[in-house]
Amino acid sequence: MDQKIIVRRATLGDAEIITGFNRAMALETEGITLAEETSAYGVRQPFKDPSLGFYIVAQCDESIVGSLMITTEWSDWRGGDFWWIQSVYIRPEFRRQGVYRSLYRFVQELVAADPGVCGVRLYAELDNKRAQKTYKVLGMEQLDYIMFEQLKDGLEFLQ
Repeated sequence: MDQKIIVRRATLGDAEIITGFNRAMALETEGITLAEETSAYGVRQPFKDPSLGFYIVAQCDESIVGSLMITTEWSDWRGGDFWWIQSVYIRPEFRRQGVYRSLYRFVQELVAADPGVCGVRLYAELDNKRAQKTYKVLGMEQLDYIMFEQLKDGLEFLQ
């Protein structure tokens, strides 16, 4: 990549782009169309209540080309927070060019500076072998867990 990647914490002014990224990711990875209003609401909330998490964005030439979200989970085993990387999206034309690596390095720097954080976790689609390889190359280890979910009855988030 010839362009310099600048990574920073997102601001509320980035919410519309992040919402678009989330909707594109849902369509690309799961074949579902997220309801725009619900998705936009979900993205805006961490800016209003930082306890919900925060976003990090990568820019090239003033354009946001990637983002991810950080949420926290208290670990009573380790006496600290795990930071969960979620909602990772890189614009297709910028993939395999170091954008995610730059985002991840930024996260690592924040983690190193925060004594209350004990580590970083993320989940990946079982079929997304390319992403899994990237995570391993960056030093992450695959765990022996399977994720389960039960959505609240009546929850509507799809179009």
